[in-house]
Amino acid sequence: MNYKLFTFLGFTMMMHTVANADGMVVDKVYHPYVLPYEQEFEWRLLSRQIEDKNYLFQRIGYGKALSDTFAVEGYLIGQRDNSDDYGLHAYEIEARWQLVEQGQYWADWGALVEIEKQHQVDIWELTSGLIFEKEINRTSLTMNLFVVYEWGNTIDNELETEFRAQYRYRWLPQVQPSIELFIGEDFVGIGPGFMGLQRFDGQKQLKWEAGFITEVSHRGKDHSFRIALEYEF
Repeated sequence: MNYKLFTFLGFTMMMHTVANADGMVVDKVYHPYVLPYEQEFEWRLLSRQIEDKNYLFQRIGYGKALSDTFAVEGYLIGQRDNSDDYGLHAYEIEARWQLVEQGQYWADWGALVEIEKQHQVDIWELTSGLIFEKEINRTSLTMNLFVVYEWGNTIDNELETEFRAQYRYRWLPQVQPSIELFIGEDFVGIGPGFMGLQRFDGQKQLKWEAGFITEVSHRGKDHSFRIALEYEF
C-alpha cells in the first residue's frame, strides 16, 4: 500500500514538473473506458469565479462508439463574454480509444484526441494525450496528461501541457467521493468532488459528477465549480 501511495505521489510530482498550460484548466477528468456501441448525451457546466469576474462555460454533446474500443463525440460550447453576453463560443470533435481490456494489465489505459474551432474566429486548438486508471482496493486513481497546441490568425502559436487527476473512493455506485487535482501554466487547483451512476435496463445509465476546485499557487480568489450529466444508452 505504501509503495502504491509513493508511486502516486511520485507520478503526480513528475506531472507537475511538465505541466505548463494556461486557460481554463479545470474540466472533466477522463476515464479510459468505452462501452461497446454506446450512444450518449452529455452536458457540462463550469463556473470560475475570480476577484471581479465570473467565467461561465457550458457544453452539450452527442457521442457514439463506432466499435467496442473507439468512440467519437461532438460538442457545442457556450461562453459568457466580457460584455456578459452569453452565446456560442466554439465547436469541438473528440475521439477516444480504450487501449487495453479492463483489468488485463496492471493499469487501464486510454487515449484522447480533440480538435476545437472558435466560432467566427480563426483560433484552433488540438489536444491529444493519455488516460490512466488504476484500481487500488475500493479506490480508483485516474490521471490525464494532455498536450495542447493552439494556432490561428489572432493568437500566437503555442504548445502547452495539462495534467488532471482524480482519486476516488467507490463507496456506492451512486455516490463516489473524490479528491481532484488540475495543473496548468500559472494554475494549480485542488478540491473535493464526487461522481456516481444509476444503471437502468440494458446498458442505459445516467452518470453525474461535480467538483469544487480552489487555486492554491497564487493569492487571491480563484474558485471553479464544475458539474456534468451524461446519459448513455
